[in-house]
Amino acid sequence: MDLLIETQYLPCLDYFIEIIKSDKLYLEAFENFQKQSYRNRCYILAANKIEVLSVPVLKSNTNKILTKDVEIDYTQPWQKKHWKAIQSAYGKAPYFEYFSDFFRSIYDKKPQFLWDLNVEIMTACLKFLKIEKKILFTTEYNKEGAIHVKETRDMRSLIHPKKQNEITQARYVQVFGRDFVPNLSIVDLIFNEGPNGKSVLMLGVNK
Repeated sequence: MDLLIETQYLPCLDYFIEIIKSDKLYLEAFENFQKQSYRNRCYILAANKIEVLSVPVLKSNTNKILTKDVEIDYTQPWQKKHWKAIQSAYGKAPYFEYFSDFFRSIYDKKPQFLWDLNVEIMTACLKFLKIEKKILFTTEYNKEGAIHVKETRDMRSLIHPKKQNEITQARYVQVFGRDFVPNLSIVDLIFNEGPNGKSVLMLGVNK
């Protein structure tokens, strides 16, 4: 079964579990951008709290703007803030040095559109986790979510910070805290588990 879903910034574990379950992945480019969602934010585990990292975007002249057209706001030093937060949270994680160069390079770039940033990060994370998936982009918005004659799971906006729909049952050793914090950004899994990350995700796929 194919998957239809929006792009997300440093997506959470549930996002990647749904990708693993799918045959093909369709990324929704023609939806209206939704604020306060994973589209431009993620959650990481810092020393004393769960920290929210949010990519600032330029305001539109209209109330609605397509996801693919959302521009990043570089008047704010968000890249420096995000990298500093990630480095502080995961600098002592087992696989931080192995993967840090790529993530650091992300914050040295200045893609104009949030879409490009999200797609590059997601594609790289799939590669790191050795998850092979054909990725396609929508060419128009379909309210019903139908892409092909083949059945498609429409997961647009279902994985959301305000919706308690945790899919993964995965547990692994995190840098901070005694109690495990589930469904954080994929960087939490990659920096802590490295090549074993896919095996951890599979626990959620097979539940």
